[in-house]
Amino acid sequence: MNYIMAFLFSGFVCLVAQLIYDNSKLTPGHITSLFVVVGSFLDLFHIYDKLVDIFHAGALIPITSFGHSLMHGAMAATEKFGIFGLASGMFELTAAGITAAILFSFLVAVIFKPKS
Repeated sequence: MNYIMAFLFSGFVCLVAQLIYDNSKLTPGHITSLFVVVGSFLDLFHIYDKLVDIFHAGALIPITSFGHSLMHGAMAATEKFGIFGLASGMFELTAAGITAAILFSFLVAVIFKPKS
């Protein structure tokens, strides 16, 4: 049942993104940024944690989860260090993902040649 719920949530996120892409002039970069912001807002109102409880890993895989992680880290560090912990807390939980993205992007750029 967990697999089905994960598939349904991730599929729904992809469906919404495809509908936005097909019916607007937004680029994939705009849509990705929009989903990160939506994930942040859902976490701000503690809705995303409920989605994780229902859909498990399905809610932790899409790009909305990155916004959730950014907001989660920022709120935790703000409680601990005040307003000064806001920026450092955002990157504490997401540092591994950001590092992996940079590393894999570099490796792909080294291995493959652009079509020019």
